[in-house]
Amino acid sequence: MDNELIQRRNPPRIEYLRVRNFRALQDVELTKITPFMVLLGPNGCGKSTVFDVFNFLSECFQFGLRHAWERRGRAKELKTRGQTGPVVIELKYRETPTSPLITYHLAIDEGLRGPYVAEEWLQWKRGSYGKPFRFLDYAQGQGRAASGEMPDSDDRRDEIPLRSPDLIAVNTLGQFAEHPRVAALREFITDWHVSYLSIEDTRGQPEAGPQARLSKTGDNLPNVIQYLQEQHPDRLEHIYEALRRRIPRLEKVTADAMPDGRLLLQIKDAPFAQPILSRFASDGTMKMLSYLVLLMAPQPPRFIGIEEPENFLHPRLLPGLAEECRAATENSQLLVTTHSPFFLNGMHPEEVRVIYRDERGFSQVARAADIRGVAEFIKAGASMGHLWLEGHLGLGDPLVNSGAPADRR
Repeated sequence: MDNELIQRRNPPRIEYLRVRNFRALQDVELTKITPFMVLLGPNGCGKSTVFDVFNFLSECFQFGLRHAWERRGRAKELKTRGQTGPVVIELKYRETPTSPLITYHLAIDEGLRGPYVAEEWLQWKRGSYGKPFRFLDYAQGQGRAASGEMPDSDDRRDEIPLRSPDLIAVNTLGQFAEHPRVAALREFITDWHVSYLSIEDTRGQPEAGPQARLSKTGDNLPNVIQYLQEQHPDRLEHIYEALRRRIPRLEKVTADAMPDGRLLLQIKDAPFAQPILSRFASDGTMKMLSYLVLLMAPQPPRFIGIEEPENFLHPRLLPGLAEECRAATENSQLLVTTHSPFFLNGMHPEEVRVIYRDERGFSQVARAADIRGVAEFIKAGASMGHLWLEGHLGLGDPLVNSGAPADRR
């Protein structure tokens, strides 16, 4: 079997996230992260901030730390109010289900010349015993890294200075073949898709030219349809079948080049002979089409973030979308924020994280499976969405109880 296909069928999985001093996330841990995870909570609790942590890290790798930092208002707006330490993001992940657990630690601060990497390291413990080995260790552009397929404490760690203290070592050294473990993390993070889908953007008429991956806003949807028409017609038909299950009278979607070089996206409904332009299609049709194109891509992103998928979609479509998301976890890890009990009904307690603000105004996280009574209700036949609406997750009336969770076990 092709090595790339093996990797696609065994994607990296994040198992743990800790964030410090990132806006309202003064010190937050997400443990036992599952391949499909939903963030639930009232407005202003910090769901979008957790979501943005992944987008921030993705932007750091794709466009550079300075770009991602300044786009968020620099330290004045990005750092937790009243805190003086660096912004810290720490991930624990496995490259495959049987790989050792790797910890990636990134601490970012700001000086007179702008943001800089205060601390960055990668470590793992290959066996059951012994101390973890830090095979990459950097601070402010200076540090060391061990090369090789399976770096070990007996290996030499070479001093490799970076050109600037605002460069991320994993992103820089990960471009070289002699650092395969570093390269694997770089490829993983740069492959992330954190969606900020805009319905209006999906209705545009971009320049013709096939593109394999949907953009964050969906503005290249016609290009992706064109790519699927030309390179993966069977996969496109599979997407249409899934779309027809949700929107029964829809027949197909086409992306055709116009004489001026732009792409025209058209949608055909039964029983009408002529298709309509995408700008006249319903918001729900465009959004469901975009999500299916993203989730069912021939080579989907290995991490997908979707914020509030219920917007513009009929409530009865949401359980089906949750099913498509779960099916996509074969090749991707998914993070979804939602306010919808209909979407939540497709989730298991261990997949749901309840986010709320404590008395100091900082975000806290509780795993739904750890909230008293939830497991018993689920065993008796209840669903997560109904438990939420009935107040069993502590979020029945966030204006009254500030979103604090119910009793923990």
